Amino acid sequence: MKLMVVGGGGREHAIIKKLRENPAVEVIYALPGNGGMTNDAVCVPIKATDLPAIRDFAVEHKIDFAVVAPDDPLVLGCADLLEEAGVPVFGPKKNAAIIEGSKVFAKELMRKYGIPTAEYHVFTDLSAAVDYVRTAPMPAVVKADGLALGKGVIIAQTCEEAEAAVRSMMEDKVFGESGSRVVIEEFLTGPEVSVLSFTDGETLVPMVSSMDHKRALDGDKGPNTGGMGTVAPNPYYTDEIARVCMDTIFLPTIRAMKAEGREFRGCLYFGLMLTPKGPKVIEYNCRFGDPETQVVLPLLDTDLFTVMQAVQAGRLKEVDVRWKDESACCVVLASAGYPQKYQTGYPITLPAPGAGDEIFIAGARREGETLLTGGGRVLGAVSVRKTLRQAIDAAYDLASHIYFENAYCRRDIGQRALAALGEER
Repeated sequence: MKLMVVGGGGREHAIIKKLRENPAVEVIYALPGNGGMTNDAVCVPIKATDLPAIRDFAVEHKIDFAVVAPDDPLVLGCADLLEEAGVPVFGPKKNAAIIEGSKVFAKELMRKYGIPTAEYHVFTDLSAAVDYVRTAPMPAVVKADGLALGKGVIIAQTCEEAEAAVRSMMEDKVFGESGSRVVIEEFLTGPEVSVLSFTDGETLVPMVSSMDHKRALDGDKGPNTGGMGTVAPNPYYTDEIARVCMDTIFLPTIRAMKAEGREFRGCLYFGLMLTPKGPKVIEYNCRFGDPETQVVLPLLDTDLFTVMQAVQAGRLKEVDVRWKDESACCVVLASAGYPQKYQTGYPITLPAPGAGDEIFIAGARREGETLLTGGGRVLGAVSVRKTLRQAIDAAYDLASHIYFENAYCRRDIGQRALAALGEER
């Protein structure tokens, strides 16, 4: 079978490597992919947001199955366009992808159906938003309504910071039209947990929980990034909490979407806060998280292609989705200066990964046989081991054998998780 994966980062590399495990898969095309994927996929220089070109490629190459991984093409309607052309797709349609495409929609859905989340107010008028934050309780969370490359959320510690955030979004348009509406939320406290799930709109199967590390610097300091590393499973996410989330958040969400005429088929991501009053939703994503995917999929013990086909066909309940009783850690190697100013174009030296290890390339390009850095997050060094401590140690050992000039990584990925297990260093 001929497969196509839309996207070009570390998440897509992890998806492609997992799909390749199915012997029926003959070739996988990555649109656009990146220079580090060429051993696993045929990279095609079509942007993930060029929907007509993606459809035309799929039709011309008689693609048997497509996976649309990033948020932008899903929100724009890539899955709809491909299905209309007769190509089976893993990924929600446009009217369901709005659950990530509009934070206002997501918040109003949760309010309407009683799904626990932070209290909030929505503003379309700058002066009204400024008046509100000048007297609102702090800290507060200011969110741009639309997609903003994972950067449209600002935690304001003071009223002055909140006003500056509102002005930057609504007046200065730092996130373009995504900031035309803003959501201002109460600040929640507690451990954060990411739970990705497979769902065909009726059945929902949670994946292994994970813990992301968004800040650029050790000790959760510095600016927010796309993610500097992850571990799975998340020790804060107990069996009891999982049961509560299934009953109060996961199933109510897919039922709410179906009731709204927006049946969700694909990967639905739940960003959760385990507050003193119980689990609450921080955000939804309409796709696999990055870099959560890089630790979750290596723990999947069932064939990914089989699961994705079942989701697309509405037969998920027929598949026994199993997970390895192990732990995984991903250490992201980034270009120094990320997420702000950084240099690219440096040669990358990679070791041959051993058993239980993977290197997922996120930002790289090729010049002849040479792999060069091509982005802020360059790659993820991933290890799967029996225990979390072993996985963390192995991932850092793997990372230590990877070289490119100006490489940077956090040195404390997984330490909060170890502390939760009572295994502090």
